[in-house]
Amino acid sequence: MSHSTLPQTEVPRTDPVSGAAPQAPGPRTAARATGAADPLAIWPASVVPLSQDDLALGGVPLTELADRFGTPTYVLDEDEVRNRCRAYLRAFPDADVYYAAKAFLCRAMAHWVAEEGLGLDVCSAGELELAVTTGFPPERIVLHGNAKSPADLRAALRLGVGRIVIDSTSEIARLAAAVPAGTRQKVLIRVVPGIAAGGHAKIRTGTEDQKFGLSIADGSAQHAITRVLSQPRLELVGLHCHLGSQITTVKPYLSAVRRLVGLLARIREQHGITLPELDLGGGHGVAYRPGEAALDLTGLATKIRAELAGGCAAAGLPVPRLAVEPGRAIAGPAGVVLYRVLSVKRTGSHTFVAVDGGMSDNPRPALYGVRYAPRLVGRRSATATEPVTVVGRHCEAGDVLASDVHLPGDIRPGDLLAVPVAGAYHLSMASGYNLVGRPPVVAVTAGHARLLVRRESLADIQERDIGL
Repeated sequence: MSHSTLPQTEVPRTDPVSGAAPQAPGPRTAARATGAADPLAIWPASVVPLSQDDLALGGVPLTELADRFGTPTYVLDEDEVRNRCRAYLRAFPDADVYYAAKAFLCRAMAHWVAEEGLGLDVCSAGELELAVTTGFPPERIVLHGNAKSPADLRAALRLGVGRIVIDSTSEIARLAAAVPAGTRQKVLIRVVPGIAAGGHAKIRTGTEDQKFGLSIADGSAQHAITRVLSQPRLELVGLHCHLGSQITTVKPYLSAVRRLVGLLARIREQHGITLPELDLGGGHGVAYRPGEAALDLTGLATKIRAELAGGCAAAGLPVPRLAVEPGRAIAGPAGVVLYRVLSVKRTGSHTFVAVDGGMSDNPRPALYGVRYAPRLVGRRSATATEPVTVVGRHCEAGDVLASDVHLPGDIRPGDLLAVPVAGAYHLSMASGYNLVGRPPVVAVTAGHARLLVRRESLADIQERDIGL
């Protein structure tokens, strides 16, 4: 569907991931120079301000998207996704880049990622089947999971995934027994390097005493390596680690490289083999609000390569092939969610703005206390802003989407709110709470909008309930 011509007011943006400076000066450049937080810096690069405080994304006005598809609606900027994939391939030219499907997956997303040359990191038979039936090459897929079911492993072997990441010693025998005779499955061992990193305690996975991986410190990783090497149907090709999520500094990754290179050296000494692969996982942080820190991709890639080369040289090891697994850093900033205001309630000193979505389509604020920057779109207000709490429609006091955000004082029912950086861990973590139904996903590019995932209807929900 084509849309009316938009005014040519787009301002040059930074590289979507690396943060490189734009090629021409503009208002946002001035904002950075003065230290001011650019309110549109966290939006996709295609965003264009329109009249009446509307915004166009991928050449399509947000108000038009809300009118056409209803609310809540998730909007993905296809070009932003593709550009972020390309930025990773530029930063890691001699590495494998796997998109972490758990951030958000649909058939179109799998197709875009495959076309851009990335692999895919999946965590279940469901994610795996969707990707392969979309046409994603199974040899470019890695299967993760701390508790893979028999169905997960059977699907991985049947479809021919390239790598399976072993997360526990009990998984070794189960997987080896399932591998068809006369074949070998390539595997990596997920190790715990004992490094605390991540934006919240619940998303730190590189430390001891949590459910993921096998510890270097207590010898579990070394024991698992010995076990795998004794299985003729398993081919150990490397080590894997994942430190956590929403990491915004490079230092934890460099610490992980040092510890993993040390383990690679011990493996060679004890077993006489040199493992050719090293997967450092993902967890690359993004900015959810203007002025927040994000991980510098270019700096990350440069420093990791230098640390890996130096460490391997010191240990007398060849440099293994590197892999990284970005999810949020590709999908998150490419997504925007649209909500309609249902009510405004002033209670004491607090103002609550309730919208037609909530924790059923975005549980992250309730789980991790993440903060967003909602924006009023489609109506110009001359009223000064005031702090409000944007809440959802669900029967939970913790159903809060954005606390202490500034919106015009005349915010009212019917207004349209847009929340940027909504492409990751929203719909992928959505629930059926209150039987509201999950929102649709719409893609925009070059002035066109198309439905990728339809809205979950009441009929969909009722059809699953078959018993009396």
